Amino acid sequence: MIKLIATDIDGTLLDQHRSISDHTAATFKIIDLPKILISARMPQAMYYLQEMLDIAGTPIICYNGALVLDRDEVLYNLHIPFEQIETLAATALEHDLHISLYRKDEWFVTAMDQWAQREVNNTRVQPTVQDLQQTLDYFENTRDQGGAHKVMLMGDMVAMDSAFAKAEQQLGNQVHLYRSKDTYTEITPAGTSKKKALELLLKERFQESGMEHVAAFGDNYNDTEMLQAVGYGVAVANGRDEVKQAARYIADHHKKDGVALWLQENL
Repeated sequence: MIKLIATDIDGTLLDQHRSISDHTAATFKIIDLPKILISARMPQAMYYLQEMLDIAGTPIICYNGALVLDRDEVLYNLHIPFEQIETLAATALEHDLHISLYRKDEWFVTAMDQWAQREVNNTRVQPTVQDLQQTLDYFENTRDQGGAHKVMLMGDMVAMDSAFAKAEQQLGNQVHLYRSKDTYTEITPAGTSKKKALELLLKERFQESGMEHVAAFGDNYNDTEMLQAVGYGVAVANGRDEVKQAARYIADHHKKDGVALWLQENL
């Protein structure tokens, strides 16, 4: 029996306009179950989607599980230490890649280039634009607040291949490196896991629902472990083959309201 719904956002829940369709919004509003958004996004890039789904104020799992929030309360918190941020920044500069640094509701970029603008269009959040050294100094001077929840590199595919290999060699298992696209590398703290974050959230806020009672939806590599761990792991049709193989169920394409249709058919 399904007692809670947990869903990825990009490539899973959003429609072809990277928004919540009327069909999905209406479906969510009539289902009387807790609904949790779980994403690589920062909190501010998730709040407006909660409002569209009429679930504002419910807990969220951000940065692929590095940060779990229940309103203003931090339930779980992992950071990339400053020394590793410095190493990643040097790698980005060496390979002429865009670098974004995130901590909770903060997002820093060095310029409003095509990569930053793309993220603004996708997430409706505006970054702080400043020199990279200024941002590094800020992180160093605020170590008491923790390091970064996420570092994202964006740029040329060939350069990204080289940068990814170097970061993997330098930092090994000290961070979690994830190639979300050929031109994107998302770096989160070691131990980051959507599965782990969801388990913690259930323990802290939804004790009546074990993982076996969760219907979780996803499309990309970072969703695989979560889909395998829940009772109802659902991959959307546009998901990567490895993700679909790990899931128990396949929903329709995200551009065809796959999540909403699956919920209507199975609840």
